[in-house]
Amino acid sequence: MKITIYGTGCKKCKQLFANAEEAVRTTGASAEVVKVEDMDKIVAAGVMLTPGLAIDGDIKSTGKLPAPAQIARWIKEAQ
Repeated sequence: MKITIYGTGCKKCKQLFANAEEAVRTTGASAEVVKVEDMDKIVAAGVMLTPGLAIDGDIKSTGKLPAPAQIARWIKEAQ
């Protein structure tokens, strides 16, 4: 599983990355968390508001800061 965080490096983007890592730890999922900061790639992915989060290419959130528990639910749904 691949979890992608889309953002330019702002505080919320960094927090979302940390939340995603925490969700992976709590679920025990085998997942890679990556960050995309290139604006062209962010727009190409369909993210118009950052931060954005995708699981295996499926955009789950944009412009919000979901809690680790919410991200964990999305991880379980994607497994």
